[in-house]
Amino acid sequence: MTKIGVISDTHMRMPNERMFRLAERQFKDVSMVLHAGDLVSIRVLDAFIDKKVVAVCGNMCERDSTQVLSPKEVITVEGVRIGLIHGYGSRTGLEDRIFKEFDDVEAIVYGHTHSPANHLKQGVLMFNPGAFTSYSMGTETGTVGVLTVDEKGISGEILPL
Repeated sequence: MTKIGVISDTHMRMPNERMFRLAERQFKDVSMVLHAGDLVSIRVLDAFIDKKVVAVCGNMCERDSTQVLSPKEVITVEGVRIGLIHGYGSRTGLEDRIFKEFDDVEAIVYGHTHSPANHLKQGVLMFNPGAFTSYSMGTETGTVGVLTVDEKGISGEILPL
């Protein structure tokens, strides 16, 4: 069994104390971290220095991020293929647009909307951890997620901060 921490929409230039607490608490037992974009600066990932990290850039990323991060990635964990993308354009129809970006994946992890999602679309897990900094959703604390990959496949859980 593999646990994966998932975060998106941090909108920060540097990790703050809340992010270091996240790494020590909710992401304590994860073996890797996925960041679904809008880091702003690549330095945000320093909070997860002891974990394997895969990240993509988003529409709010600065040059230090966009020069080293791709707009989308596909990773394989225990034989399960996971697509990672930030998302783009209007929130309306976003899942349909990003669904077309990937072939042959069991899950698509995305951000952009600041709204958590954890459901199946045509047999593919659509997983959005919400936003680490989520003032627009009526909560100052935001949300993150954890994916679990095991012999049954992949499942997700949304965690409030």
